[in-house]
Amino acid sequence: MFERILYPTDFSEVSLHALKHCLPDLVKAGVREIYLLHVIDITVAEFEAFELEEIYRKKLEKLARELEKSGAKVEPIVTIGLPSIEIAETAEEREVELIVLPSVGENIWRRMFVGTTASNLARATKKPVLILKYEKEDEEIKPLEDCEKIFSRPLIALDFSKCSVKVIKTVRKFQETIEKGILLHSVDYGNVDELEHNILLAKKNLEKTAKGLKAKMETEVLVGSASQAIIGMALSKNASVIVIGKKGRSFLKDLLLGSTAERTMRDSKLPVLLVPCE
Repeated sequence: MFERILYPTDFSEVSLHALKHCLPDLVKAGVREIYLLHVIDITVAEFEAFELEEIYRKKLEKLARELEKSGAKVEPIVTIGLPSIEIAETAEEREVELIVLPSVGENIWRRMFVGTTASNLARATKKPVLILKYEKEDEEIKPLEDCEKIFSRPLIALDFSKCSVKVIKTVRKFQETIEKGILLHSVDYGNVDELEHNILLAKKNLEKTAKGLKAKMETEVLVGSASQAIIGMALSKNASVIVIGKKGRSFLKDLLLGSTAERTMRDSKLPVLLVPCE
């Protein structure tokens, strides 16, 4: 299990909900150290940033002491800068194994053209990022998955590139908690004549991968759009989290064209574990 995690908080309703209700469940699952981080966004606060630092430090310290009651060691950290960059740098400095970030539905124009902390962080960090999914219903924040069981039924998307090796390495971190997982590959390449051969080859590769994991795994090969196949299969199999690799691409390409990982992260109602691949 991931033992050292970083949890950035902006003190929003969804962030505090996840901190108070999800993080203690992750501690039960095996987390031992939590770094609570608040980044004062320099582009918003500007000259007031340094005056706000002590105020936020006291707020974070209070949350840390409450969270310690769950049994984990908690260290509060306040920094000033650009959120995605500060989060990525703190994750490297503290050598965490996972970054946990809550997400709630956002305006479509912001998602498409401005970007989010989650997608910007996915580009900036070399650490896996677990994006928790929440929805707002009647002014109440509701999680879309039980955090204590979040790694119990993972759907693991593989494309058989070098990135897939990193994905499987990450899965091994929590394989002891898996009750039953799904290994999925989507054939969205090749011409019609190559389709049958590509499907058979994908099945063999998935079966080989499954044998290398301790947990019970089933394998699925689908044809068509990768992101749609991943989300659809995850829902039909009642998966608890989607695990997918995030390949390095230019910011402009990701912004204009998107990627399978970013489309999955954006459209999935299930939590998504993004594994950065260089």
